[in-house]
This record gives sequence, structure tokens and C-alpha cells, in this order.
Amino acid sequence: MADTVRAQLLRHADSDVVAIRHEDTSITWRDYVAGAARRAGAIESVLHGVWTENAYTASSRPRHVATLLENTPEMLYALAAGALGGYVTVGLNATRRGESLARDIRKSDCQVILTDSVLEPLLDGLDLGPVSIINTDSQQWKALVEASSAPEDPPEVTAMDPFMLIFTSGTSGDPKAVRVGNFTVTMSGENLAQNFDLTSDDVLYLSMPLFHSNAVMGGFSPAIAVGATMALARRFSASRFGDDIRRYGVTYMNYVGKPLAYILDTPPRPDDADTPLRAAFGNEAAAKDIPAFAERFGCRVWDAYGSTELAIIITRTENSPPASIGEPFPGVAVYDPVTGEECPRAIVDDDGAVTNLDDCVGELVNTDGAGFFAGYYNDEHATSERMRNGMYWSGDLAYRDADGYIYMAGRSGDWLRVDGENMAAGLIEEILLRHPAISRVAVYGLPDPRGVGDQLVAAIVPRHDSSIDPAGLEEFLAAQPDLSPKAWPRRVRIAAELPTTATNKILKRELIREGTGGADTWWERDERGTAYSTQAAARV
Repeated sequence: MADTVRAQLLRHADSDVVAIRHEDTSITWRDYVAGAARRAGAIESVLHGVWTENAYTASSRPRHVATLLENTPEMLYALAAGALGGYVTVGLNATRRGESLARDIRKSDCQVILTDSVLEPLLDGLDLGPVSIINTDSQQWKALVEASSAPEDPPEVTAMDPFMLIFTSGTSGDPKAVRVGNFTVTMSGENLAQNFDLTSDDVLYLSMPLFHSNAVMGGFSPAIAVGATMALARRFSASRFGDDIRRYGVTYMNYVGKPLAYILDTPPRPDDADTPLRAAFGNEAAAKDIPAFAERFGCRVWDAYGSTELAIIITRTENSPPASIGEPFPGVAVYDPVTGEECPRAIVDDDGAVTNLDDCVGELVNTDGAGFFAGYYNDEHATSERMRNGMYWSGDLAYRDADGYIYMAGRSGDWLRVDGENMAAGLIEEILLRHPAISRVAVYGLPDPRGVGDQLVAAIVPRHDSSIDPAGLEEFLAAQPDLSPKAWPRRVRIAAELPTTATNKILKRELIREGTGGADTWWERDERGTAYSTQAAARV
């Protein structure tokens, strides 16, 4: 197995299999590797001060080249060029704006930013520090690439050297730049290719943003492992998904967050199960969406726990209960963050309700250490928060059943206090998603006006072909034997969409910030009642 991205790419340097398909463009592996090598040579020129726009010489600074690009051929060229040129690619989140974007650039010590005409205006007027900005659509850049050749003596790169800095999604705070090593990428690709029997004949659909770990580990890495075709979507679109998989002959896709729910909420086609798609790999899909997607598209869906840090590995097996995220690798456990001790297993009653949530819910940890986590770049404080007492603390809430399977309960901020009782938002979300008319849901807390604890809020996106009313929701909740009466949402927000990150994860802090205002429909129930009404709620 090749243990660097460079070595994997060079294995396909003479292949005439198509490497990239994007709209009407097709690029072979031979041309892709050669084009990336020329771009690596061009970047060397820029790093030595040849670039005339915002040019500077900063040889003592880290060799960090950032990408502010969506899923275009230039983004794939940039990833390969970093590997061939021996410098670190920094994946900038293309949905960040203003000072937040500038902070990421300064924090990651970028010397060069590769962007295009669509996204370059985002950099206007920002304090970026000493950096060269390159518009990859410009004639100057194209001429420099054409005149360049592969670096003659690129720095030696080992398996443990960083390939990228990838920012976390930022669902629970400012994004942090994770050092992602070469071996982490190559290992992920080789394992996925083997697990899904991928070969150079396969077409991998890359619609998740390539500045994020899911697309790099779940899409780019298996493609370069076997020399398969990468079919690019500039951005994920549920309405365009069906056309794309047919147009490109897609056999494999990766996802993160809620794309399966978005796709399932589009009108079905008679031949959905007859497309070439045979496998989908990702994380954070709702339990009900996994079998529904597999049945509709006649494919295998493998949903695994994942984070940018890659310190904890949990994988589903054929024996995993549908609601669990699977079996943990050795060393992965659930610990009480206060006592630092392992939590007891969940006790489940005859109705399927967990009766000891206060005791069994804790934080997912790796007791053996950091796993593949090499730390956050330029942020020792955040790294030390993750690594405590020789263990990695994920910030994710979970519990284990008697057989050792793990169930998610949300992020650490999703542990709510309602009327004197602890509630895990993630568990309530899974129950609400059983409702056939609900496509997506977010459960969160707003301050209780009495000044103690939280009031539960459920923000619901109904399916496009369904409707839900207050009486129907009350009837549904009453029929759920494992739902505590205190876990009934005090307020319900009916929305067309929910705010999300670039990786399709719901931004609960934005929902909390909005309070109970806005144009969405709101229902509420009396403190001790069960019936929902559409009376206007006061802004919190």
C-alpha cells in the first residue's frame, strides 16, 4: 500500500482512464497528474516571489497553500499539486465570510491562496497578512502553469507528514484546523476501496465540499487509491442528484450530514433503483433514512461515525441495531466528563426507553490516546482540551447498550435540563424522525422564562409531499412509548429549511440566536398540557 498521497497519484501517471468529469470536461489520470505537477512547479515560483500580484518572499514561513474553491477541477488539481510539491494544502471553508474567513487564513499561516473569479471577491478588504492571492481563472496564472514543469527536487514527504489542514465544521464553536497526515488519507482510501470493491472502472460522485474531511477521506482518497473517475458537483444539490448519477454513471457516493434526507425528499423516479449507483458511504444520516435510501436506489449504504480529527473509529456491522452507530474499535468508550470514569451501560425498559440517562450518557473518548489525531494547527489550547489525562475527548454525547453498541445523544451542548430532568437532544430527534411526514428536525433548548433550565424546542422541516398539524403531532408523540412526557417539545417551529454548515450539519446556535421570532409557523403547548396551538409565541 502506498503510504503517501504523492505515491498514490504517481501510480496512475500513465493511465488513460478518466480521472475527472465536470460538466462537459473530461480529464484523464495522465493529464491530471501532469497538470498537477505543473501547478506544483508554478506554486514553487510563487513561493519564491515570482508572482507579481501581492508578491512577497517569506521562505521562513510554513509552506501552506490555501484553496478558496468549490468542487471544480482546479480544486482537485490543487490537492494533487500539494502532494506532488511537498507543501501543505489548507482547505478554506468557502461559506465563511468577512473576519471569520480572514481569521482562518491568518491562523493557518497561509502564504498563497488559490481561488477563482466566483469566490475571490470574498477576500476584498480583509486583513489577511502577508499572502499572495491567485485567481486560477486569470490568464497570468494559466500562462505560469503552462510555462512550468514539475518541481525538480520536491521536499521528501513521509507517511506521517501533514497532507492538509482541514477545518472542523464549526457546529459548536469556531472551526479549528486539524493536521491531516498522508497516511490517514491513503489508509482511508485503501480501506474504502477494498470494502466497496472499487476499481478504476468505478465512478465516484464528489458533491460534498472538498475542503472538508468527509470529501477528502470518503471521495478523493478511494479514487486515488484505485485510479477511479471523480465526477464533480460544484455544490451538493438534491434536485440535481438524480440527473448527475445518470449522466456520469455514478457507482459510489460519499455524504456527510443530511444529504440522504434531502434526496429522499425529492420526487422518486421509476428507475431510481436501476441506476448504476451501488454504494453510499458517509456519516450522520438519520436511522430511518439509511434503509429508505438503500431501498429507493437499490444500493448499499454504510453510515459510520466520523469526525475531522479521526481519533475515534466506530463502524456499523450487519448485527448493529438500526438506531446505533455501530461497534467501537478497541479503546473507544463512553466516559463521564466530570468524574473521568466510564459510564454504566444503558438500562432499557420494555417500551425501549432508556431509564438511566443521567448515568449512562457521557462523552465519547479514546482511552488509548489520540488515534490519528495529530492536533490542531496553531491552537495548543484547543488541542489540550481534546487531550486530557492521556485520552481523547470528542465532545460528542453517547451511551452504550448491554451488548456494547454505541448510540449518539448529540453534542455536549445538546445536554439539556428540562423541569429538573436531563434530556439528550439527539435521542428526542431520533424519535421525532419516526414521523413519516418529518424530513429533518433539530431539538434544542431556549431559556425557561422561570429562570431555571431549558424549554425544549423542535424545529421541523416537513417532507415536500406531506403535511403535519398540531393534533397529528400530539397523537404521534402520545404513541411513542419510549418518549418521556417531559421530552415533549414545549414549542414547535415548522420551517421550510434549517440553517446548516457547508457540510449539511444543522447550526443549532443560529436557531437559538433567532429565538421564537421570524416568519416560520410556531406551535406551543401549555406547560402541563399536551395539546399544541398556533398561538404566537413571545420572542425569547
